[in-house]
Amino acid sequence: MRTLTAMALLLALAGCTVGPDYHRPEQPLPQSFKEGAAFERAAANPQGALGSQWWRDYHDATLDRLVAQATTANQSIIAAEAAYRLARAQVAASRASLWPTLGVGVSGTRGEGDTGSSGGQAAVAGGVNQSVSATLTASWEPDLWGQVRRGIESSNALAQSSDALLAGVRLSIAANVATDYFAVRQLDLDIRLLQQQQAIDQQLQTMIQAEFTQGTATNDQLLVAQDQLTTVVADLQGSQRSREQYEHALAVLVGQAPAQFTLAPQADYTFAVLRPPLTLPSGLLQRRPDVVSAERTAAAANARIGVAEAAFYPNLTLSAEGGYRGSALGGLFSLPNRVWLLGPALAETIFDGGARRAAVTEAQATYDQDAANYRSAVLTALQNVEDNLSALNHLQSQAQAYEQIFLRNQQLFGSQQAQQQAGTVSTQNVLTQQLVLLQAEQNLRDTQGQLSQGSVALIQSLGGGWQGGGQ
Repeated sequence: MRTLTAMALLLALAGCTVGPDYHRPEQPLPQSFKEGAAFERAAANPQGALGSQWWRDYHDATLDRLVAQATTANQSIIAAEAAYRLARAQVAASRASLWPTLGVGVSGTRGEGDTGSSGGQAAVAGGVNQSVSATLTASWEPDLWGQVRRGIESSNALAQSSDALLAGVRLSIAANVATDYFAVRQLDLDIRLLQQQQAIDQQLQTMIQAEFTQGTATNDQLLVAQDQLTTVVADLQGSQRSREQYEHALAVLVGQAPAQFTLAPQADYTFAVLRPPLTLPSGLLQRRPDVVSAERTAAAANARIGVAEAAFYPNLTLSAEGGYRGSALGGLFSLPNRVWLLGPALAETIFDGGARRAAVTEAQATYDQDAANYRSAVLTALQNVEDNLSALNHLQSQAQAYEQIFLRNQQLFGSQQAQQQAGTVSTQNVLTQQLVLLQAEQNLRDTQGQLSQGSVALIQSLGGGWQGGGQ
């Protein structure tokens, strides 16, 4: 009965856990986004930090291929995956502290000297002593106050934070690939349109040069024509430089040296824009990797408060040793050679100069800091979504305006061509109107490219895409 009572008491004590239980820091959320989308509140989901392959909804096989390459070859992702494996190993190491430690040892000694015959040693001929032993040891420190369990809780939360950071790196790399890819395609269109403008400006300059030679055009008109041509040449060089640099950036993102990577131009590219649904569930906001990571970091800090508080309580260590000791290997495993040792040890720190209290204060301050960082991450996430919704709203209106300008200039250009055929408008006027048309098309295509890049930014700010009929 005494043994059973002692075991029951030990198990009861092992169920105690000191320190505060974790509750997610309070962070009031608005009922709707300011820039035109409502959402419902939902809990964070570390396992769902990247739930959809959103880039496939742009229906671009080249983009799909680039993102797939980056997912497997990008060095930032590889480093983040290694960090996550390290965090999981630390969880396993923390859990190992819950279990007893077992050891086995076999030893043999032989020496000369007057050592007596105690301890299983015996003198043999010539004054030589020898001893052999085989022992099994066990020790266990019961987790009476939950110090180990709080440590496991902290390590597990940090592993979840690392998992969210890994998802964040994957999301960031995929978003960077998509953004840079759309920038390249936008520059492909710009280069085509600028090359056409250069050809027209060259024709206009040649015409005005001829008129100047004949005395029907002024020197000022010639200077303006030369300036327009030079400006287009400079703009073309800038676009070509930017395209090359974006191509270099894509090469690094997919894990290749820039010299080994080439993306063929596509001057007739059509941009696709993913539009958000009327309702954006807050689950998308709460699964943002940076928000999840900050929340899990706060949970880990809260668990470490319990670890620090457990140091105020005594530690109990149970140890046992058993085995055989004798003077010869033969007959070692016999009853007379058997030895055993069993006993508990209770230890308590009486005075430490305030070190334990300082450790608790430090843990509490760390939690307060991490809780504030979590609230800041939520507010930053809300700002990102608002900014990107605002950008898309204005870019959509801007694209509609540029589309109307482009359509009107198409009509004007067609009218100019008809008048030229009728002999009422000069070729120079037609070319000038064609320049205006090309510039209107460039403004429209640039805005469409910015819309595609803006939709990527919104996806990233929401944590990786949305599910449902709004795609």
